[in-house]
This record gives sequence, structure tokens and C-alpha cells, in this order.
Amino acid sequence: MWNDMMNLDLPVAEKVIRTIAVYLVLAVLIRLAGKRDLAQLNAFDLVVMLLVSNVVQNAIIGPDNTLLGGVIGAVVLIGFNAVVVRLTRRSDAVARVVEGTPTVIAENGSWDLDALRHEGLRQADADAALRRQNANGVADVELATIEPGGAIVATLRADLQSATRADVARLEAKLDRLLAAGT
Repeated sequence: MWNDMMNLDLPVAEKVIRTIAVYLVLAVLIRLAGKRDLAQLNAFDLVVMLLVSNVVQNAIIGPDNTLLGGVIGAVVLIGFNAVVVRLTRRSDAVARVVEGTPTVIAENGSWDLDALRHEGLRQADADAALRRQNANGVADVELATIEPGGAIVATLRADLQSATRADVARLEAKLDRLLAAGT
């Protein structure tokens, strides 16, 4: 029993290469698929993710079903991902290559339909994201982008932005000065 769990059917180097190769291929495919956040995944996206994980399992472990082989694959996946995360954190250039850059999807109150299409976003989903950010619609938006992680970020027109505490304090100070000057 112990022998069946620990005797690898593949050399460790091959397991490492297989795991890193599958990681890189999946990372490229996900980048090419567009910038959709996990919260924006639909049922079909979830089915694809589950099937992809099953499809690539054999590419990582090969004919090896040992416990040790699975542990090696998991360690390599987590370790390689940690290296990629640290590299992207240290270098803006690496981050742009790995994660991408924001894409403008709306500007000055109108959608960029080509950008929405390119990112695989339905206008209805983007409208819903704007409403969650206090915009009634795209007409309320000065700029909306989809960030590399998939989040849609909207900047409302200046006349629709909420006042901050600093804005209120400035107005109070101005009012105090006006009242003091008037007495």
C-alpha cells in the first residue's frame, strides 16, 4: 500500500514541467478570454471552469495516480503561483503583461460598444455594475473602465458625485467667513 502511494510513475522534473506548462497555458487562455470578474461569471462560465479543471488534471499528473505525485503537483502549482504573484507585485511591467491594463468601456455618457464586445460583456451587465455605483445609467458616467481583475469602476459626472466631509467642511468654513464678515 505505501509503495503504491509513494512510487512515482513519472520523474519529478516531468511533473514540475507539466504543472508549470498547464499553469501558463491556462493563464494565457484566461487573459485572452477577457476581463470578467468571478462575480460576473454566468452558469456556462462555471461549467467551463469545472470541465477545464478535469481536462487538465491528466495533463498535470499524467498516468501517475500516486499520493506523492498529487502532492508534488499541488506544491508546484501553489509555489509557482506565489512566484508569479510576487513578481507582479514588484514590477508594473510584469503586472501589465500578466494581468493586463484597464479598458475604457464608457466615456462622457456613452458606451464604447467595441470595447464591451472585446471584453465579452453584455451592456445589461455593465449597466447593472453602474447602478451598484450610484449611476442611473451610462448618461451619469464620465468614465467607466473594466479593471484587469474584472471589476467595473465608474466615475460619475462631477455634478452627480456625492459630497465628501471635506467638501462640507470647506462650505462650513466659507459660510463662517461670510457670516463673520457680515457682522
